[in-house]
Amino acid sequence: MKMIKKMLALSLSAVMAATALASCGNSDSSKSDAGNNGGTEGDSANTIVIGGSGPLTGSAAQYGVGVKNAVELAVKDVNASGELGDVKLSVVFEDDEADPADKAVNAYNTLKDKGMDIMVGTVTTGSCLAVIDSTKADNYFQLTPSASAQDVIRNDNCFQVCFTDPNQGKASADYIADNKVASKIAIIYDSSDAYSSGIYNTFKSEAADKGLEIVSEGAFTKDSKTDFSAQISDAKNKGAELVFLPIYYQEASLILSQAKSAEYSPIFFGCDGLDGILSVENFDTSLAEGVMLLTPFAADADDEATKKFVADYKAAYNNETPNQFAADAYDCVKIVAKLIKQEGITADMSASDMCDKLKAAISNGFSFDGLTGTGMTWTADGAVSKNPKAVVIKNGSYSAL
Repeated sequence: MKMIKKMLALSLSAVMAATALASCGNSDSSKSDAGNNGGTEGDSANTIVIGGSGPLTGSAAQYGVGVKNAVELAVKDVNASGELGDVKLSVVFEDDEADPADKAVNAYNTLKDKGMDIMVGTVTTGSCLAVIDSTKADNYFQLTPSASAQDVIRNDNCFQVCFTDPNQGKASADYIADNKVASKIAIIYDSSDAYSSGIYNTFKSEAADKGLEIVSEGAFTKDSKTDFSAQISDAKNKGAELVFLPIYYQEASLILSQAKSAEYSPIFFGCDGLDGILSVENFDTSLAEGVMLLTPFAADADDEATKKFVADYKAAYNNETPNQFAADAYDCVKIVAKLIKQEGITADMSASDMCDKLKAAISNGFSFDGLTGTGMTWTADGAVSKNPKAVVIKNGSYSAL
């Protein structure tokens, strides 16, 4: 049935194209060439369509743009390699503005209308939580690069390439304690955000087990995230040597600026949400010197896979350095491609049939070596097993520790 639909769509497209040529006398080649196997909708009955959504505009756009770019780059690489034989991949990607209340659901429905077979996304946790029950009901295989809340994978069709929030909190406390980074800790977190609260809760529990003293806990909400003077003052007055920031880079940049004004210079330590702080508009990046974070990817790593990815990404996207979200997204597509090949999935299968094969295969002894981890494995609960990397911001860039 899917093959017939694609052939009918091709026939209709051909008729429309012919009519346009007859009426206009010439064609716009830039439209037909757009994307070249990355970033365009599927254009043949032998194409498997990868769909994704994320914030391409708004305050979280660095995450979504990085994911979209890397997905397109990975699709181009898979197609160029010929690893899937006659099967090709293509991309449809929608802007959900990190808005779970409305736009995430609309984006998901648009992806379905555009022929999505497999979903790589969403990018942010809130948007992912808004669509996971729909992807379950529709039986789409869903692999998210960066939606890290544990509830994201409550259904059996959704898997993560990023760490879950609890894993990030535990790993952060373990690293601080095991490496004797500090003993007196302050935490500033967003109590209205699932990502931030999830990491905070696990960090607090693990810190107690590791003998770390939490001397200050400063919460804020989405409605009060511009003035952090009270949280900073409390951490300073209570002698916190390290401030743990399980938050996103926008708020972190304000905290660093306000800490300088308060003449407070502790160690700042965060998780993957801080990746992107060096690109905040009008932010003095010198304030981020020495900031530490756990992430699965360091762009300055010297392994050949990372060096090639960074070079290819920079060449394709105006010399921009890819962040961790881009690396996770690249791995997502390569994981999907390996599973497609392993399971003999073809483009004429329904999305539901693809999902059944993919979700069974990924949790049954499947292993993947990628940019963000080697020997990555998944169990049926959807969480990935891989080791985080500690990086520090040094001379205006992320450096592996």
